[in-house]
Formats: sequence, C-alpha cells, structure tokens
Amino acid sequence: MALTSPFSAGAETDPSLIARRAAGQLEAASVALQEAEGARDRVAALTQTIHAYEEGLVALRQGLRQAAIREAAIRLEFDSRRDRVSRLLGVLQTMQNSPTPLLLMHPSGPVGTARSGMILAEVTPAIQAQAEDLRYQLEELSLLRALQESAADTLNEGLQGAQNARTALSQAVSDRTELPRRFTEDPAQLQSLLEGSETLEGFAGGLASLPESDKAIPIPDFELGQGNLPLPVSGTLLRGYNEADAAGIRRPGFLIATLPLSIVTAPWPATIRYRGPLLDYGNVMILEPHQDYLMVFAGLGRVYGEVGEVVSAGAPLGLMGGSSEGIEAFLPNSADGAGADRTETLYIEIRNGQSPVDPSGWFNLNKD
Repeated sequence: MALTSPFSAGAETDPSLIARRAAGQLEAASVALQEAEGARDRVAALTQTIHAYEEGLVALRQGLRQAAIREAAIRLEFDSRRDRVSRLLGVLQTMQNSPTPLLLMHPSGPVGTARSGMILAEVTPAIQAQAEDLRYQLEELSLLRALQESAADTLNEGLQGAQNARTALSQAVSDRTELPRRFTEDPAQLQSLLEGSETLEGFAGGLASLPESDKAIPIPDFELGQGNLPLPVSGTLLRGYNEADAAGIRRPGFLIATLPLSIVTAPWPATIRYRGPLLDYGNVMILEPHQDYLMVFAGLGRVYGEVGEVVSAGAPLGLMGGSSEGIEAFLPNSADGAGADRTETLYIEIRNGQSPVDPSGWFNLNKD
C-alpha cells in the first residue's frame, strides 16, 4: 500500500508527462532551497524544500519506471510481430521503388488490372494503418529512450539538491535556540528507566508514568486530529497494527518502508519526551501530543531537538538512515516497480496511557 502520491503519479500513464512534471517540481525545489537560505524560519523553509525534493524524485522515478515498462512492452510487441513487420516493410519498399505504369499492368489484361486495382484499393488503407502504427511506435520508442538518457542531469541535480537541503537543515536545527520548553525531564529518572527497560513497550509505558513539571505552554487538543493526522514520513505500508511479520511476531503499530534519508516530521504539535537510541530500535523519537497520549517513532537514522522542547506540526524530527543514492542506484531500480528502493523502515505507535491503540484510527491513509 503506497502512502505517498506526488503529482498523483500513480494515476498517470504517460511517462513523459510524469517525468516533465517531476522535473518541474525539482526545479521549483531548487529555487526554494535558494530562498530558504534567507528565510526567517530556515528550519520550516528547509523542511518544505526537502519534502519537495523527495516528492519530485519519487515522481521522476515513477516516470522512468513507466518509460522502461512501456519500452519493454513495445520491444516485446515488435518481437512478436517481427515477420509481419518485415513483410509490411518489404511491400512498402517494393511499392515505393516500382514505377507507377508497371503497377498498373497485369498479365490477364485490362480486367485483371481493374480487379487488382480494386483489391489494392481495399488493402492499401490497412497497409497504411499498419505503417502509421509502426511509425508512431518507433517515434514513441525514440522518445522514451531520449527521456531516460536526458534524466541523468535532472537526477544528479535533484539528488545533490536534496542532500544540500538535508545538510542545511541539520545546521539550522543545531543553530536554533528559541524553541519553547514545556518541562525538563529528570536525566537521572530517564536514564534509570532506559536501563531498566527490556522492550519498547515497557519504556514507553514507564515514560508515561514519569512526573512532569511545568505545563504552562498550551498544546491543541490531540483528539481533534483523530483520523486526519498526516503520516510523519512518505513511504509504503509494510505491516499494519498487530499484523504478524515473517517470524510470527506482532507489534501494536505500523511499519512503513521509506527511501534512505527521508525526512520525518511531527504530525501534531507535541512535546519531545525522549529522543535517542533505544534497545535495537535504532534512534527513537517519543512525542507527547496531549496528556496521556504518546506517539512513538522508531528506526530513525538521525534525530533533532531536545527533551522538553515543544515542536509544531510539520516540524522536522529527524532523517531516516541509509546513504544518499547516486544516479547509478537510482536508474536500475526504475523498472522493477517492486519497492526494493525503499530500504529503511519506520515503526509508528500511538499509546493512550499504558495501552497502545490502532494508529489507523488516527492517521489519514486515504492516499494512492
């Protein structure tokens, strides 16, 4: 199940149109990156720029995948019709090279000539139609090949621009000092809880029971967002709530497959209750969007912010792991369509008090 649909690319069938629209978004993202350098809130501007790059690159990959699939289909059709096409080309070439008077002569005289003319008059439109179809397919094949060859520069610029935006975002986050704090977690209590926890569920349950101090900063009622929360990352749903994996293990959350270095953002204004490595889950970000509620995001490669900070909806929480893809890794995967390029996974869980709840009741999953 795909959870992202840039340009509604999944609904498009024309690969050249998809690629052109994607290239346009990548160009717009490049302009946005330049403007973000002077923006008052560079973090927000860079976050939106990274989203634009990610969507543009995914859409361009979709266009190239469609182009490769269409090219393969045309070549298969050519192979299956090779004999017919050869005969057609032979007939057309013969007709083109033969003098017109010779075409009008027939061994049986004027009657035979008239009859052959009638037959030729009936056959010619069909031959012409096949010739036109062949010409259109050859032109389309040439266009698809040119599209794939010309994508290299666009891909290089888009991949480099996305990486530059991520680097700039990391610097902007580290330079930021004005974020409000709702409370300060006791480091000793947090460390004790971390050392005594054997599971993610145990840590999250213990974290919910820790006392809080200052609650002066208001946060919107989290329950108002039920059913409409955006997913924190663009990707593909691998496993749903309590769905067993290959080993038969069930977990009370979603598992989302993402591209390397995808940006992870806050779905709702919230307080950071924990950020950092936890057990074998990689980097974990735990947000408190409302009293008695926690949102858990596990599997990040890098996390932003500090415990106690209040982040707004859409604020960057971190980046997924992996390394920046080069064009060599990008193009070979464009034709398979199997999602093998989504090599990172983000685990998402929502808890109410000590109990997990089904995230599907909270997130808006109605996307292509």
